Amino acid sequence: MKINGNLFVPSKIAYVRGDKPAVECILCAIIIKDPRVKSLEVFRSAHFSLCANLYPYSPGHLLIFPKRHVEDVRELTLAESRELFHLEKRTLDILDKLYHPHGYNIGYNIGEWSGNSIKHLHLHIVPRYRNELGFVDIITETRIIVDDPVKNLPRLRKLFKAKTF
Repeated sequence: MKINGNLFVPSKIAYVRGDKPAVECILCAIIIKDPRVKSLEVFRSAHFSLCANLYPYSPGHLLIFPKRHVEDVRELTLAESRELFHLEKRTLDILDKLYHPHGYNIGYNIGEWSGNSIKHLHLHIVPRYRNELGFVDIITETRIIVDDPVKNLPRLRKLFKAKTF
């Protein structure tokens, strides 16, 4: 739903209000497999983890983040940067195969005023679809996402395992 022109995800309200696992960094907790954190991890490479977004903006919304805690893309080593680009391309190929999107939004939120709610660097890959807005979206200013990120985890994991680095 839109409030003052902003997208509001009702399922995220508890998270926004602070109902989060008591961990210093949620992405570091995923990396170490902390049982207090719900993990939607799909794949791990040498330097990165790839997870489904618990609060997706569209079906297939994934996050790629380094295993090492960094807050800015400029802190990545050359080896990490190369691996990230390779993983990003592979992720797009897999999302094309599984979801058939018509486009993508890809990017980072770096810094407090960018909308970044997690200080650990993470790359959003958000599939976009030609007919995303329907009458319910427009009339009620509510966004309906008909995909459960947990449901497709087995299919995503299988596609990522099919080809290794």
